[in-house]
Amino acid sequence: MKEIKNIQEFKTIQKQNKPVLLDFYADWCGPCKALLPVVEGLADKYKDEFIIQKVNVDTVPELAQQFGVRSIPALFILKDGQIQDKMVGYQSAVALENRLLAQVQAA
Repeated sequence: MKEIKNIQEFKTIQKQNKPVLLDFYADWCGPCKALLPVVEGLADKYKDEFIIQKVNVDTVPELAQQFGVRSIPALFILKDGQIQDKMVGYQSAVALENRLLAQVQAA
C-alpha cells in the first residue's frame, strides 16, 4: 500500500477516475497499527477498483488539516474528489469493506 508523501501526490490521486480510500494515521498510534493489516488487505483485494493509500498526519499535516482530522485513525472515502464517507477509530475488515463497496454500488 502506497503512502501519500505530499499534497501534490494527493492532487494527482484526486484526478484519477476511481474511488479513493485515505487512511490517516501516525506511527505512534496503537489503533492505527491495529487497523493497518485490515487496510492493506483491502488494498490488495480491491487494487483494480479503488485507490487505497495512507497518510501520516505527522509528515503531511497540511493534508490532515484540509480534511479536518482531529482523531486517528481516520478513514475517508472520496469519489470524484468529494468526501463520500468518513470513519474514525478502528474499523473491522467487514465493516470497512462494506462501506467501500457501498460506494461502488452507489455509482
